[in-house]
Amino acid sequence: MSESCNGSCSSCGVDGCSSRTEESFLVAANAKSHIKHVIGIVSGKGGVGKSLVTSELAVMLQKQGYKVGIMDADITGPSIPKVFGVHGQAFGTEDGIIPFETKTGIKVMSVNLILDNEESPVIWRGPVIAGVVKQFWSEVVWGELDYLLVDMPPGTGDVPLTVFQSLPVDGIVVVTSPQELVGMIVKKAYNMAQMMNIPVIGLVQNMSYVLCPDCGKKIYIYGEGHGEETAKELNIPAYASLPIIPEIAALCDAGAIEDFENVYLTDFVKAITK
Repeated sequence: MSESCNGSCSSCGVDGCSSRTEESFLVAANAKSHIKHVIGIVSGKGGVGKSLVTSELAVMLQKQGYKVGIMDADITGPSIPKVFGVHGQAFGTEDGIIPFETKTGIKVMSVNLILDNEESPVIWRGPVIAGVVKQFWSEVVWGELDYLLVDMPPGTGDVPLTVFQSLPVDGIVVVTSPQELVGMIVKKAYNMAQMMNIPVIGLVQNMSYVLCPDCGKKIYIYGEGHGEETAKELNIPAYASLPIIPEIAALCDAGAIEDFENVYLTDFVKAITK
């Protein structure tokens, strides 16, 4: 302890004081929630298929016998309920808010499930949005989960910061697409995670190519991209390259993403569950 210590760490201005402790912003989970692993799904920009990748990872984990939940933290652009065909309003008990369950048992909570009309726009400022994300952690009764996937909005703004500081995130998966500009923005998301001491456990390059229906040849309509190179450069353990598959879009529109078998993420899921 410094000789000039006044006994109040909050107002301490003494560098190197042994009494100073780093302030924690972690929020306690709901008393009825017991979650083993929290994984954030992030992207540097929108439109790269982050929510789709979140949904596919959840489906694959569920099929492997894990208990899975999805927190839709993209408050102003929620899409998870639509992809799984989940509609209606969540209700609460004395224990907290009860999440919806998909037909295979994946638990889901989204702002669309607490609005009177799911098509109503969410016109809220940052602090209110951040507060809702915390409520999805502290007030939702997630129960027993092996994995809670947090689908975050693109960029490095209020919600990713809130999730990184308020939830015990074990690691993140970054979603990108082949364009050079997007590749540059990936490093912004990566660097934010590094600054917050959150491990980056996987990189998914979505929309990498189209498979010719006649010969099976890969057609790189956006260029081959540098996803795998970026993963190696940044020492990201798991990498996956996903093609554009029209069938997936149709299943998402029909709320039937759980009917799709995604073989392209098999090795990726094995890697992140380690």
